Amino acid sequence: MTERKKNIIKISVSAVLLAAAYIITEYILNGLPFWANLLIFLPSYLVVGYEVLFEAAEKLFKGRVLAEDFLMSVATIGALIMGDFPEATFVMIFFLIGEVFEKTADRKSEEAIESLLQICADKATVLIDGKETEVDSKEVKIGDIVIVKVGEKIPIDGIIIEGKTEIDSAAITGESLPVFAEEGAKVYSATVNLSGVIKIKTTTTFDTSTASKIMELIEESTEKKAKTEKFITRFAKVYTPVVVILAVAFAIVPSIIFGDFRKYIYSALTFLVVSCPCALVVSVPISFFGAIGAASKKGILVKGSDALEVFSKIRAFAFDKTGTLTKGSFAVVAVHPEKIDKQELVKITASCEKYSTHPIALSIVSCLGDRPMYEVKNTKEISGRGIECVIDDNTILVGSEKLMNENGVNYKECHHSGTVVHIAVNGEYSGHIVISDSIKPSAKKTVEKLKKAKIKTVMLTGDNKETAKTVAEELGIDEYYSSLLPQKKVEIIEELIEKQKLVTAFSGDGINDAPVLARASIGVAMGALGSDAAINTADVVIMDDNLCKLPVLMKISKKAVRIAKENIAFSIGIKVGVLILSALSVPNIMWFASFADVGVLILAVFNSMRTMRG
Repeated sequence: MTERKKNIIKISVSAVLLAAAYIITEYILNGLPFWANLLIFLPSYLVVGYEVLFEAAEKLFKGRVLAEDFLMSVATIGALIMGDFPEATFVMIFFLIGEVFEKTADRKSEEAIESLLQICADKATVLIDGKETEVDSKEVKIGDIVIVKVGEKIPIDGIIIEGKTEIDSAAITGESLPVFAEEGAKVYSATVNLSGVIKIKTTTTFDTSTASKIMELIEESTEKKAKTEKFITRFAKVYTPVVVILAVAFAIVPSIIFGDFRKYIYSALTFLVVSCPCALVVSVPISFFGAIGAASKKGILVKGSDALEVFSKIRAFAFDKTGTLTKGSFAVVAVHPEKIDKQELVKITASCEKYSTHPIALSIVSCLGDRPMYEVKNTKEISGRGIECVIDDNTILVGSEKLMNENGVNYKECHHSGTVVHIAVNGEYSGHIVISDSIKPSAKKTVEKLKKAKIKTVMLTGDNKETAKTVAEELGIDEYYSSLLPQKKVEIIEELIEKQKLVTAFSGDGINDAPVLARASIGVAMGALGSDAAINTADVVIMDDNLCKLPVLMKISKKAVRIAKENIAFSIGIKVGVLILSALSVPNIMWFASFADVGVLILAVFNSMRTMRG
């Protein structure tokens, strides 16, 4: 049985015992003495609290009195002394629930690293003595000749020595548009061979390949990423020693001066009970968990209170481009005809591309809609260049600038950002169509809101400089970096965090983004289209890919932190006031003490529940 299941069972058993104890003492055996009530409630308390008490005692003997366990022990033992038995158990239950959430988040991070193993090719086909031999990818040496067939993943980094093809490099760069590669081109592990058999001379081993480096980056980035200390733990480091020192002082100093040691020991115990931080121990976590619940209702998954707290402090926000700022799907954005109309140009091009599965071809065919196509004959695909075919005895060329140059067609350049498809009929230029990844409608609004909040915006992409510049300028992003591999993205994030001292968030959706998501102060994955690796590595997941949810979460996180601080100020203020009244020997001080403990707890909890409204 896993530790998580054990903790859930403990919480359930404790809750049942607590309910039973409450019914017995309130309705069946009402009026029992203190010790009898303590014995009835003690089982529910010990089921969830014995490990905390044990760890607190162990750390105390080692001199670590500032630990969170010690604060929990002081708080709940004080509640038991006051006779607030249900409250003591409730605090321990809530503390254990928090532990379950935290360990679940840690487990998800470990699963993310394991899931990345799937991006690597386990086997490689190596040419040995002229024969194709399948071996484990880890056995491939530098200089070996590897054969990669259509549809296979490239197992090791290398250089193409024979053949030409198109490469899907989405796993490495995040860009879904295939790249043409021929002899002399460098190719990377984990990318996919789409259209032709190629031979590669390896330049790395499996352990030093690009895919392996990505996995190492995630592990290193996760270790480098400073774990935000729990809000209540930081508070405990200050509050606990102050309370303990003052309680000891209440017991010793007056005893030395006035005598009556037993009287002042009791006063010190009263002081400790009044100082019991139950209101804080309960209300602060509720502030964060309530906010997490409010975020989830808006389609935002936040993995723990630490992530929420960090999100409230963001001073820089970095974005991946494809799939995050843009839709990650290609569409026709411009049609520029020569001597024929736009519809005719699209119809000719779509007819030539109708049997292709290439993303560019699919976008052009989609643009034509339900309109009929021409009958096409003698289709000839020219790898890395385009298509040649015949329509009504007219020779049609559809493809790149290289195809036009090779056939002596005088084409016109296009200044639109995107992939340009040129068309020629019988050697005469007919125009071109521009295909590009479109920007998400929510992207511009989100960037504007972040900039209004004085948050620096950055774009990191594996796409080319021209495309990156166009997107960055259209959105008004402060800085952009192009043609990046995952390692470089991590370096830029580290520059923002370590040198510029900015709490930095990063939002991405691909496997290649996982190392950056792990390294950033806070990682935000786009959940609807994002890879499992990105989602599991991130601290926050936007479930519907709507970037406008980011400012919403920022508002929720700041509200949660503000309310948590309000509870701390209110609780400590009331307790200090009661302690001063106690020192002045004000009559009926125990009534005030009860309010400072239970009353403040109730008020603080109600205040915390405001975060549930978002």
